[in-house]
Amino acid sequence: MGLTQEPFRKYNVEEKQVKDIFTVRLNEEERKILNICKKLIHQPKDSTCLKTLAWIGSKVIHEDKMTYLIDVVFKNKRNNERSGIVEIE
Repeated sequence: MGLTQEPFRKYNVEEKQVKDIFTVRLNEEERKILNICKKLIHQPKDSTCLKTLAWIGSKVIHEDKMTYLIDVVFKNKRNNERSGIVEIE
């Protein structure tokens, strides 16, 4: 006797692969920036370019110098709010 399998049904449950997919909508200005970045990093695909830019951004934000800078800016903002100083634009 042979096994009967239903079409369009997954039978390899052990090899469960979960992909995280999301949609990104870009306005005209954001599209221009993305196109410039694609040329800069030599990546013609939108999705791969966005992934690469996310990795670059993550590395920059978690760098010691940048973390210190962000901490100082938010500390100054909190101190200004407590002192009643109007936000600088």
